[in-house]
Amino acid sequence: MKSLFSLKKLARKHDDDIEEGAGEEEYVEIDTEAERDKTSKIIVRPFVMEDFSDIKEILDSLREGYTIALINIKPLKDKDLVELKRAINKLKKTCDAIDGDIAGFGDDYVVVTPSFAEIFRTKSTNNIGED
Repeated sequence: MKSLFSLKKLARKHDDDIEEGAGEEEYVEIDTEAERDKTSKIIVRPFVMEDFSDIKEILDSLREGYTIALINIKPLKDKDLVELKRAINKLKKTCDAIDGDIAGFGDDYVVVTPSFAEIFRTKSTNNIGED
Protein backbone atom coordinates (compact mmCIF):
# COMPACT_ATOMS: atom_id res chain seq x y z
CA MET A 1 0.00 0.00 0.00
CA LYS A 2 1.40 3.34 -0.99
CA SER A 3 1.52 6.07 1.58
CA LEU A 4 0.82 9.57 0.27
CA PHE A 5 0.98 12.85 2.10
CA SER A 6 0.63 16.46 1.09
CA LEU A 7 3.06 19.30 1.38
CA LYS A 8 1.67 22.73 1.69
CA LYS A 9 3.24 25.26 -0.62
CA LEU A 10 3.37 28.61 1.07
CA ALA A 11 2.61 31.54 -1.13
CA ARG A 12 4.92 34.47 -0.61
CA LYS A 13 3.13 37.62 0.23
CA HIS A 14 4.72 40.87 -0.67
CA ASP A 15 3.23 44.15 0.38
CA ASP A 16 3.97 45.71 -2.99
CA ASP A 17 3.03 42.77 -5.21
CA ILE A 18 -0.23 41.10 -4.16
CA GLU A 19 -1.66 39.06 -7.00
CA GLU A 20 -5.08 37.58 -7.27
CA GLY A 21 -5.04 34.12 -5.70
CA ALA A 22 -1.69 34.66 -3.99
CA GLY A 23 -3.21 33.80 -0.64
CA GLU A 24 -4.61 30.48 -1.89
CA GLU A 25 -2.94 27.28 -0.74
CA GLU A 26 -1.59 24.70 -3.19
CA TYR A 27 -0.91 21.04 -2.41
CA VAL A 28 1.53 18.62 -4.00
CA GLU A 29 1.26 14.85 -3.52
CA ILE A 30 4.48 12.94 -2.93
CA ASP A 31 4.77 9.17 -3.18
CA THR A 32 6.88 8.13 -0.18
CA GLU A 33 7.29 4.56 -1.38
CA ALA A 34 8.50 5.26 -4.90
CA GLU A 35 10.50 2.35 -6.20
CA ARG A 36 14.18 3.05 -6.52
CA ASP A 37 15.37 3.00 -10.10
CA LYS A 38 17.79 0.08 -10.09
CA THR A 39 19.07 0.93 -13.57
CA SER A 40 20.46 4.22 -12.34
CA LYS A 41 23.41 2.40 -10.77
CA ILE A 42 26.52 1.87 -12.84
CA ILE A 43 27.22 -1.79 -13.51
CA VAL A 44 30.64 -3.15 -14.43
CA ARG A 45 29.71 -6.31 -16.26
CA PRO A 46 32.00 -9.03 -17.63
CA PHE A 47 31.20 -10.72 -20.93
CA VAL A 48 32.81 -13.62 -22.79
CA MET A 49 32.61 -13.50 -26.57
CA GLU A 50 32.66 -17.05 -27.86
CA ASP A 51 30.66 -16.40 -31.01
CA PHE A 52 29.61 -13.36 -33.04
CA SER A 53 26.03 -13.80 -31.80
CA ASP A 54 27.23 -12.99 -28.26
CA ILE A 55 27.56 -9.36 -29.37
CA LYS A 56 23.79 -8.73 -29.13
CA GLU A 57 23.65 -8.99 -25.32
CA ILE A 58 26.71 -6.74 -24.99
CA LEU A 59 25.30 -4.07 -27.31
CA ASP A 60 21.91 -4.13 -25.57
CA SER A 61 23.60 -3.57 -22.20
CA LEU A 62 25.69 -0.72 -23.57
CA ARG A 63 22.70 1.01 -25.14
CA GLU A 64 20.95 1.13 -21.77
CA GLY A 65 23.69 3.55 -20.74
CA TYR A 66 24.57 2.21 -17.28
CA THR A 67 26.94 -0.63 -18.16
CA ILE A 68 30.71 -0.69 -18.41
CA ALA A 69 31.48 -3.84 -20.40
CA LEU A 70 34.62 -5.91 -19.82
CA ILE A 71 34.75 -8.32 -22.75
CA ASN A 72 36.95 -11.41 -22.93
CA ILE A 73 37.56 -11.84 -26.67
CA LYS A 74 40.04 -14.76 -26.42
CA PRO A 75 37.56 -17.57 -27.24
CA LEU A 76 36.41 -15.84 -30.44
CA LYS A 77 39.96 -14.79 -31.31
CA ASP A 78 41.12 -18.41 -31.10
CA LYS A 79 38.12 -19.58 -33.11
CA ASP A 80 37.66 -17.04 -35.94
CA LEU A 81 39.61 -13.80 -36.49
CA VAL A 82 37.24 -12.58 -39.22
CA GLU A 83 34.26 -12.82 -36.87
CA LEU A 84 36.27 -11.09 -34.13
CA LYS A 85 37.03 -8.15 -36.41
CA ARG A 86 33.36 -7.98 -37.36
CA ALA A 87 32.36 -7.95 -33.68
CA ILE A 88 34.94 -5.27 -32.79
CA ASN A 89 33.68 -3.07 -35.65
CA LYS A 90 30.13 -3.44 -34.36
CA LEU A 91 31.31 -2.50 -30.85
CA LYS A 92 33.12 0.56 -32.25
CA LYS A 93 30.01 1.74 -34.13
CA THR A 94 27.82 1.37 -31.05
CA CYS A 95 30.45 3.09 -28.93
CA ASP A 96 30.47 6.04 -31.35
CA ALA A 97 26.66 6.14 -31.32
CA ILE A 98 26.47 6.32 -27.52
CA ASP A 99 29.47 8.69 -27.36
CA GLY A 100 31.33 6.12 -25.29
CA ASP A 101 34.92 4.93 -25.13
CA ILE A 102 36.51 1.65 -26.20
CA ALA A 103 39.99 0.21 -25.62
CA GLY A 104 41.79 -3.10 -25.57
CA PHE A 105 43.65 -4.37 -22.50
CA GLY A 106 46.35 -6.85 -23.26
CA ASP A 107 45.57 -9.28 -26.04
CA ASP A 108 42.40 -10.81 -24.66
CA TYR A 109 40.20 -8.04 -23.23
CA VAL A 110 38.22 -5.07 -24.53
CA VAL A 111 36.50 -2.52 -22.33
CA VAL A 112 33.61 -0.33 -23.51
CA THR A 113 32.23 2.52 -21.42
CA PRO A 114 29.19 4.82 -21.77
CA SER A 115 29.53 8.55 -22.38
CA PHE A 116 30.04 9.50 -18.72
CA ALA A 117 33.20 7.38 -18.33
CA GLU A 118 36.59 7.68 -19.97
CA ILE A 119 39.29 5.02 -20.23
CA PHE A 120 42.71 5.98 -18.87
CA ARG A 121 45.20 5.15 -21.58
CA THR A 122 48.75 3.89 -21.09
CA LYS A 123 51.26 2.22 -23.40
CA SER A 124 49.65 -1.17 -22.67
CA THR A 125 46.18 0.10 -23.64
CA ASN A 126 45.29 -0.39 -27.28
CA ASN A 127 43.35 2.47 -28.83
CA ILE A 128 40.65 0.46 -30.57
CA GLY A 129 38.34 3.45 -31.07
CA GLU A 130 40.97 5.49 -32.87
CA ASP A 131 42.13 4.18 -36.23
